[in-house]
Amino acid sequence: MRRRKNNSSWPIWLLLIAVVGGGIYLYNAPFLERNDPTVTIHGDAYWNLKEPLQVRIDDQSGIKRYKVLMQTSAETVELASEEFMEPQKTVQTEVSAPKRLLRLKDDTVTIRVEATDASKWNFLAGNTASEVKVLRVDTKRPMLSRISNSYGIRKGGAALVVFRAEDENMQEFYVETNFGKRFQAQPFVKEGYYVSLIAWPVTEESFRATLVAKDKAGNITRTSVPLYLKDAKYRERQLKLTEDYLEGKIAQLAEDYPETQGVDGRIPQFKVINEDVRQANEKLIHDTTSKVPETMVESFNIKPFYPLKNGENLGGYGDYRHYYHNGKEVSVAYHLGVDLASIRQAPILMQNGGEVVYVGYNGIYGNMPIVHHGMGLYTLYGHCSSVNVQEGEHVEAGTVIGKTGTTGSVLGDHLHFGVLVQGVDVRPQEWMDKQWIRLNITEVMDSAKQFIARQ
Repeated sequence: MRRRKNNSSWPIWLLLIAVVGGGIYLYNAPFLERNDPTVTIHGDAYWNLKEPLQVRIDDQSGIKRYKVLMQTSAETVELASEEFMEPQKTVQTEVSAPKRLLRLKDDTVTIRVEATDASKWNFLAGNTASEVKVLRVDTKRPMLSRISNSYGIRKGGAALVVFRAEDENMQEFYVETNFGKRFQAQPFVKEGYYVSLIAWPVTEESFRATLVAKDKAGNITRTSVPLYLKDAKYRERQLKLTEDYLEGKIAQLAEDYPETQGVDGRIPQFKVINEDVRQANEKLIHDTTSKVPETMVESFNIKPFYPLKNGENLGGYGDYRHYYHNGKEVSVAYHLGVDLASIRQAPILMQNGGEVVYVGYNGIYGNMPIVHHGMGLYTLYGHCSSVNVQEGEHVEAGTVIGKTGTTGSVLGDHLHFGVLVQGVDVRPQEWMDKQWIRLNITEVMDSAKQFIARQ
């Protein structure tokens, strides 16, 4: 007689599979996630008790509640707390110290953030995280005082300021302008004293300079630099684009520049070269000349620049040039240097030594070396037919660094001579003037040295 197979174990196996599967599902279910909230207390290890602290809390299942506590030597104060009906994936909050604690004498305080998420893990209690940060209390503003500065500044020109800045937790100090440019300062003569050249761009209608010192706790001191503002009127020139120039130089340049590839017509090509290519060329110049050393400045003996012997001035700094063709304006640009010419391929002579920070072909400027003379003062030599120096080389006064030429966007042989202060083009005429240098640079620094020596 044939025996029937016993299938009574199948229900048990099915139940076991269901239990295991259900357990795996529950173990990985979102409402049972097991990750603690992530708590971040932003900022440095310093606090001035006035600026709010930034706190951020993140969690996969959402934040259910949190609180922020501040512990001093005498008490624990709750700075913030909140419980959410709807859990929040991200919580960002600002917390401030109570006003009664702004005169706290403690050197440090402890900030504790406690957060619980909406997970049902831990027998429905959820996951809890606690983040602690010890902050040094610093409520004292940096000491900042102006020592000496140039009497005035001309639109498009430069000036100099010497100041003192001290704080045991100093973070940064600089000269702030009303148009967003920050001029960095170098140590000057003695610890705690600093010097900076500053500049008023020809494109800005107004100028204001303010000394700023900020410590790591966020305390800030500001002091204005009193300067007599001298307006300057710069020429507006109407220049006619000749067919010789368009079919000669522009046709040649249009073949070389990637920006003009696919651009048809000499006028559209000129517009691209005069605007887009110029912008890229000037960015390279400004980036190269924005750097300031961190070394101590003991002296700054600058002689008047005049790189071309018996050079005739063919184009002025600050000229606002309107380019016309067939009676119609097609493009505009500022001329941010002076054009000097004498004989063809005339030698370019250095009156002041410095470090060659750039040598290369820079679009409309052609072959162009740039030299740093210290304190963020740079000179630029455009359109050279040849360059006799290399990048990184230190050149002495009296060196011939190259010869004038027609490279770049020019027809006649000449030198484009530019002067920049921390990336800002300034009037070369000032740095070619012995009296201006004496009154605005040399005497200001000498006066500051005498004051510092008495301290």
